[in-house]
Amino acid sequence: MNVRKLTLLLSAMLAFASLPAMVRAQAFADSEDSSGTAASVSPVLPDLTYSRPTEKTRLRNYFFDAFGPYPIMFSALAGGINQADKTPPEWKQGAAGYGKRFGSDFGIAAVTTTTRYALSRAFREDAMYYRCSCNGVFPRLRHAVISSFTARHGTDGHSAFSFPAVVAPYVGTMTAVYGWYPDRYGPKDAFRMGNYSLLGYIGSNVALEFFYSGPHSLLGRMHLNNGRGAPDPDSRP
Repeated sequence: MNVRKLTLLLSAMLAFASLPAMVRAQAFADSEDSSGTAASVSPVLPDLTYSRPTEKTRLRNYFFDAFGPYPIMFSALAGGINQADKTPPEWKQGAAGYGKRFGSDFGIAAVTTTTRYALSRAFREDAMYYRCSCNGVFPRLRHAVISSFTARHGTDGHSAFSFPAVVAPYVGTMTAVYGWYPDRYGPKDAFRMGNYSLLGYIGSNVALEFFYSGPHSLLGRMHLNNGRGAPDPDSRP
């Protein structure tokens, strides 16, 4: 996967994550048109006070993050890009070639997510993403990037370096290279692919930071707004 592929994936990720905000804005505009009066709306932000997730919440987030609509959608997109670039060429074209590429990308994502959650459990870390309580684009951007390499620890939820977050993308690509990729691929290819996988993980955290849409949004009600996010404070375990 080259830089152009990564750019396309991140663009699609951000666009899809912004859908809830667009739906909410359109609904507000429609209500203004029907009433003829403009009302002032104050956005409701989630309570960012740390609360350690239950095992049920961890398990639910794992299955959503590993096998939910997001990994399916991004695997389909990545498979299409790889199909257009004929990568790897040994898989050829047609439906059979696309199926191999889709399955490969989905497998990499599943192994990566499973590794991240399993190691986080072993290291007693909280692998879910928590939005920044700060204001401003750059502080929030910095928080999203740093959170890609850290995790919550202890009952107070302090942030510290996360070995699982860093190693998981490379485990996923190493598994692909030695599990189902053509024999000519080796550790250098796995490392290169892992770098792009890690950058994609950073991009998804940026999307979670800037495009949170709340538990009552359209996608939130469809359970499409919970991937790797912290549990909603209003929900019950």
